[in-house]
Amino acid sequence: MQMKVTRALILQRGMRNCCPNCGGEPLFRPGKPFVLHRECPGCGLKLEREEGFFLGAMALNYGVTCFGFLLPTALLWYAGVLSDALAIGLALAGALLVPVALYRSARSWQLMLYYFFLPEHLPANRPATDESGDQNG
Repeated sequence: MQMKVTRALILQRGMRNCCPNCGGEPLFRPGKPFVLHRECPGCGLKLEREEGFFLGAMALNYGVTCFGFLLPTALLWYAGVLSDALAIGLALAGALLVPVALYRSARSWQLMLYYFFLPEHLPANRPATDESGDQNG
């Protein structure tokens, strides 16, 4: 089956925080940087799926914070590049600020990964059906 939205396009849209189905923006409500639309304003794709779906974004955010910020900070401290006080200050500030800064991206990355592995779940990639329910072509 030929897909209208390819995996490469899903990755591109996910990295830009756009809808994986239509590429429309924004995923978040204007003026409310931490409130995700329930569905895409452009195509109606359900962004808030079921209870607990946001846990994937939390895991991504936690992983990026731990391995992308805290681990390098700890390694720089261990190597003697950072002083004790500076390393502790960076770790505390990073543990609080990095997850907040990555919140929007993590929600987008979660949608991106979900549809990357299940692209047939995107409405744009579903086979067309006529009124009787028969699939066309």
